[in-house]
Amino acid sequence: MRAISVVIPACNAAATIAATLASLRSEAEIIGEILLVDDASTDGTATIAREAAAQLSLPLRVLSAKCRDAGGARNLALAEAVYFWVYLIDADDLHLRGGLRALLRKAREQPEADMIVGAYRRRVNGQDRQIKMPNGYQAACLANASAYVKGDIRSVAVGSVLASRTLIGETRFPIGMAYDEDTLFWARLMSKASLAMVSQPVMVYEVSPVRSDDRF
Repeated sequence: MRAISVVIPACNAAATIAATLASLRSEAEIIGEILLVDDASTDGTATIAREAAAQLSLPLRVLSAKCRDAGGARNLALAEAVYFWVYLIDADDLHLRGGLRALLRKAREQPEADMIVGAYRRRVNGQDRQIKMPNGYQAACLANASAYVKGDIRSVAVGSVLASRTLIGETRFPIGMAYDEDTLFWARLMSKASLAMVSQPVMVYEVSPVRSDDRF
């Protein structure tokens, strides 16, 4: 059953977007739509994404934008998403086979949960590092949000969370920030979420110090 809207912000991601889309192919049966926000790209990102999606039989819709901001691009797609569950992943990260199914299965096992947090593999400059496991969450929503902002709970990666569209509601990413727009977004969701956790790694989080420096 198609139950998930996938959101991908992309700015000059021609070199990586095909691999990101290919990593989602194994989850095609439960993906209702993939909303790719082509944010002022000049390298043909949208064309490459459309070609890859056609070859992979993925339900891609490209939204053109000039946000020049990852948070703003995600917000545009969140306003367009139509399926019950929303999954965000960046255009240079990789989904791991079975990850979305594991998140969705946990949601069905715990029907009160509206935010499912999975483990993820951290990769730095192409080298696999440790697997980051979700832990430290409590039943109290505000306690989770407070602990997350303070750093007492391990950060989640964009691409390791499944959240209901009802939970997200009008919550949006802050814009104009070089870092931590996702931290604030997750904290806002945690402040009202019923959380569940999955120990299975669901994605590969690509870390590039050079690319991070270029954000300033």
